[in-house]
Amino acid sequence: MAKQKTATANPAKPTDEDNPSARARLLAVASDLFYRHGIRSVGIDQVIAEANVAKMSLYRSFASKDELAAAYLKERDRLYWLWWESVTGEHPGAPRDQLLALFRALSKLPARPGWRGCPFTNAATEFPEPDHPARRVAEDNKRQLRRRLADLARSAGAREPESLGDQLVLLFEGVYSSAQTFGAASPAKRVVQAAEALLAAQLGKAPTISSSR
Repeated sequence: MAKQKTATANPAKPTDEDNPSARARLLAVASDLFYRHGIRSVGIDQVIAEANVAKMSLYRSFASKDELAAAYLKERDRLYWLWWESVTGEHPGAPRDQLLALFRALSKLPARPGWRGCPFTNAATEFPEPDHPARRVAEDNKRQLRRRLADLARSAGAREPESLGDQLVLLFEGVYSSAQTFGAASPAKRVVQAAEALLAAQLGKAPTISSSR
């Protein structure tokens, strides 16, 4: 009498072999878990289980959890600069307005459901080791943030663009950090006023537009 085969998988759930986008699923699941819970606190088995892939699939796509963490941050970096270009693109050729638009957009982030601050700041806090792949991606993002803010300050005519750029970086980081402590009640809502004060100190007061009657 022949032995009956025992089912080893749930036929209702797609498996790794059914879907060639196992890497995309792994990255999507890891991105969600890493951002919500922190990279160190999420085990690789949890990522595999929630992505519904075989463990071998993970290691075919990512050599290690560290590489998966770096890939997560690289994708976040791509999305971050798309957000930046979208915000600044509404004020072409007006660097002062671009800066203020960035801070207006930034001030709204802590009120978003599920927002846990900046993934790059969070990762840099989790990984103090300078050679960690995730930290390197986080540092690259912060270096570019610092450079872009200084470039906008320079284009706006700041007397000391590097100094102003660094002050604006501190405002960004203050929003990211305070959101972790205060949540939706974060003092981040005041960041636009702080940015306006810093810009006025270096650029003078913004011109007012009078309406003719």
